Amino acid sequence: MCEITQLEGAARLLDPDAAQRDMLLKQVIAYAHNYLEEISSAPVYSVRADSGRALYEFPITEEGINIGETLALLKENVDSTGINPTSGRYLGYIPGGGLFHSALGDYLAAVTNRYAGLFFASPGAVRIENMLLRWMADIVGYPEETAGNLTSGGSIANLIALVTARDAHRITGEKINKSVIYCTEQVHHCIYKALHIAGLDNCIKRMVPVDAGYRMNEEALDEAIIGDKKDGLNPWLIVASAGTTNTGSVDPLSDIGDIASTHKLWLHIDGAYGGLFALCQECKTVLQGMNKSDSIVLDPHKTLFLPYGTGAVLVKEQQKLYASFNAEADYLQNILNEIGEPSPCDLSPELTKHFRGLRLWLPLKLLGVAPFRAALSEKIQLARYFYEQIRSIDGFEVGPYPDLSVVTYRYLPKRGDADEFNLRLMQTVQQDGRIFVSSTRLDGKLILRAAILCFRTHLNDINEAIEILSKTAKQLEAGRG
Repeated sequence: MCEITQLEGAARLLDPDAAQRDMLLKQVIAYAHNYLEEISSAPVYSVRADSGRALYEFPITEEGINIGETLALLKENVDSTGINPTSGRYLGYIPGGGLFHSALGDYLAAVTNRYAGLFFASPGAVRIENMLLRWMADIVGYPEETAGNLTSGGSIANLIALVTARDAHRITGEKINKSVIYCTEQVHHCIYKALHIAGLDNCIKRMVPVDAGYRMNEEALDEAIIGDKKDGLNPWLIVASAGTTNTGSVDPLSDIGDIASTHKLWLHIDGAYGGLFALCQECKTVLQGMNKSDSIVLDPHKTLFLPYGTGAVLVKEQQKLYASFNAEADYLQNILNEIGEPSPCDLSPELTKHFRGLRLWLPLKLLGVAPFRAALSEKIQLARYFYEQIRSIDGFEVGPYPDLSVVTYRYLPKRGDADEFNLRLMQTVQQDGRIFVSSTRLDGKLILRAAILCFRTHLNDINEAIEILSKTAKQLEAGRG
């Protein structure tokens, strides 16, 4: 008994009392306040030779250190190096948001630790997540029998959708080698990863041509399907994009939906970046036709500005999703759900599941939908503004007019290789640290991207970015960079 008592004393360090909690919270909250207050002036990108390596000088040990020392390590080696995607001047990759209200939801979810995988374990948590999925289904235009899952992001969401499609079309065994998937060169690389994990690497992948705006050519799609059928192949899946990562382009979803219906193919839409732009009026037309798909992926950690780790998949027919992912275990025999409310563990690979829904539900309840809608409209307008302004500056050329909030552009120097120049331009701007832009390749050319999606990005940030890009390009061309 003496040993047990000693162990209990040591173990109770895991359960701080009210005074200890108050002390810890005050210091963590102060750290968070300082971080948020400094965002507007802090570098959006910072490079250090050590890259946070000093963390290794403080290994995990038997005895802990105090909260002040711990937060100092965090600030110096994590929050002061690399990319800061919470900055309004972050215009690089499609960002995560980091809403403060979502952080509060995560705090409550972690403290209460509700198990959101099974209805029996936490009916309220499951109902919140199902309600959020129903809300997103309504945005897309999906019917009442839709089911889905809140995932860790678009990659897992796409995997869930493609496995469901595979099972619904019985793509197994020797049939795999004759089955055809249709997408464009602009499809996100996580689709290929999902196909690999799903055992579908040997499917025929037909690259459908794109138009000048990098959108799938629907006529070429229809011709390819007809030709493959004549050749005795098995067309079964179309993967369309509601906002590609490279260019932000939206495929002609309504026409593609009609083609899929005519030929009885599964239509999956990767709307991780762009699907939730349907909330704003500017995108109603370009996103028309999402409701014609069989499954769709949305990422609230992109277009609803939530922290990383919040994706969603919706499948129009719940039974197909359930058939792919439900499982039984003896130890769960007495906690079956007879209410009719689907449990997340029956609709995804996950059994253990964090209560992700609280990070979305709480800000929606506190703020309503209107600020999200306004922010998305603002990003669309800022992208159009950036497009018009950058194209008016001598030396710059732009890509297609933005469907959503990604703008492609580059500088054409009077001498030398344009690719090398734009690479130097991007690297110089990044090293400067005031703004962050990224690049891609289109038609074999190095192209710069402005991905305007952080909820903190406003007109003054875009004007600053345009000024920095213009001045830096001129300095490099003059040999002063």
